[in-house]
Amino acid sequence: MTHVNLKAKSILLAVILVAFTTSVFAGEKNNSKKEKQIGIQLWSVRDDMGKDPAATIAKLGEIGYSFVEAAGYNDGKFYGMEPAKFKALLEKNGMSMRGSHTGINLPKKGEWDKAMEWWDTCIAAHKAAGAKWIVKPSMGRDAYEDLEVLKQYCEYYNKVGEKCNAAGIRFGYHNHAQEFETVLDGHIFYDVLLENTDPDKVMFELDLYWIQEGGKNAVDYFKKYPGRFELYHVKDVEELGASGKMDFKPAFKMAKKAGMTDYIVEVERYNYAPIISVEKSFEFLNNAKFTK
Repeated sequence: MTHVNLKAKSILLAVILVAFTTSVFAGEKNNSKKEKQIGIQLWSVRDDMGKDPAATIAKLGEIGYSFVEAAGYNDGKFYGMEPAKFKALLEKNGMSMRGSHTGINLPKKGEWDKAMEWWDTCIAAHKAAGAKWIVKPSMGRDAYEDLEVLKQYCEYYNKVGEKCNAAGIRFGYHNHAQEFETVLDGHIFYDVLLENTDPDKVMFELDLYWIQEGGKNAVDYFKKYPGRFELYHVKDVEELGASGKMDFKPAFKMAKKAGMTDYIVEVERYNYAPIISVEKSFEFLNNAKFTK
């Protein structure tokens, strides 16, 4: 074998080694994005999901999100897809559907059985999609005007939570500012919910932005009602970190006390296109020292 051939072989091996090393490190870089289990509430990209759900899901997976919380359930389908198809789309892009925002308000007299049938269909669809939780994102105006109606909602949520538990799914409620601003007969609306729902049947997804907007402190609630807040919505005025008004560190420091198992990004107002805002929000949490 000539010296030239040996030299050519050495160059070829070096090129292969560099290519392999680059590939490995690129893979490590991509996988490192998934080390933190960061979720995204799909309401954040609702217009994109309405236009092209497949492309939007692909982009969210590329950004590095590990799971989604849907906001597009209707008649047994998610964004027009059968549960198995939606689940497959997420898995194809390295994600899962851990939860969903949906629900119907307190049934009127004579409509209880119909409401329970709706929930049976809803729960079955979510189970087929692989969901771990269903969260009710709001409730009827009547609850904000009458303490007794609010307590009826609590009983209703306990029943729904019991149904969800039977399917291996958690049921919860998501707040806005109004739940902290509303006082009924001397009782803070949100406190009534906490005190009149069964912790085994109803958990809470605390929106860290809206509780602050409602004039309350998340840490105070973690201390008073430990273990009730299994989910955090991590939100800012626009994309995370943009306003400088939100300090998420205390809430994450109290995660064990709160009972938090998962946290989800939600962006509702934007300085950029929504997909860019959720990417910037992901990077904010992925780079934060207070998140795991």
